[in-house]
Amino acid sequence: MPVRVTVAVDILAWGACHTATGYAAHRLTDRHLDHDGWLLRPRGFEDSGRWYRRRLRINSWKGRVPEAGNLFHGGISKSQLPAPTGDGVTLFIRETRRAELAHWWALTCGPLFALWNRPLATVLLISYGIMVNLPFIAIQRYNRFRCQAFTDRRPGGAGSGVVRRSSGLSGGIEPGAGGGDANC
Repeated sequence: MPVRVTVAVDILAWGACHTATGYAAHRLTDRHLDHDGWLLRPRGFEDSGRWYRRRLRINSWKGRVPEAGNLFHGGISKSQLPAPTGDGVTLFIRETRRAELAHWWALTCGPLFALWNRPLATVLLISYGIMVNLPFIAIQRYNRFRCQAFTDRRPGGAGSGVVRRSSGLSGGIEPGAGGGDANC
């Protein structure tokens, strides 16, 4: 293929991969998203999300990235908590799982580019996929771990009804402005 055609195919292919994985995640049932499976579970180094704040300084840039949680009909934006209640926080946690899975799945599309690209272009396209998706994965993990820690601290633990503001959690519940900027 001529270079211009290959570049156009690559752009369209990444767009199709992101759309397809986003739609697949959108179609997941609540049952699939009510827990952290192997891929989503917290890792020791993450320290309930504090690693993202300390090492990546995630709070300084996470509000600047786009948020497409409501791209598909019935989807939910993660730019702010749906409601400052137990149900709203639970919904938010579930939606961070959905978004994280969509971005992990998009990463798996990278090797497909080896089918029509030269090796160097394939490496660059896979690198692009990593650079584009990892920040979103980090944002979803950070937000989910903070919200989970918040729900675990309220009376009755994760299953109790109303979320209360707590001086024990830096930031409290804050509505965000764009790009997964909600905080618990």
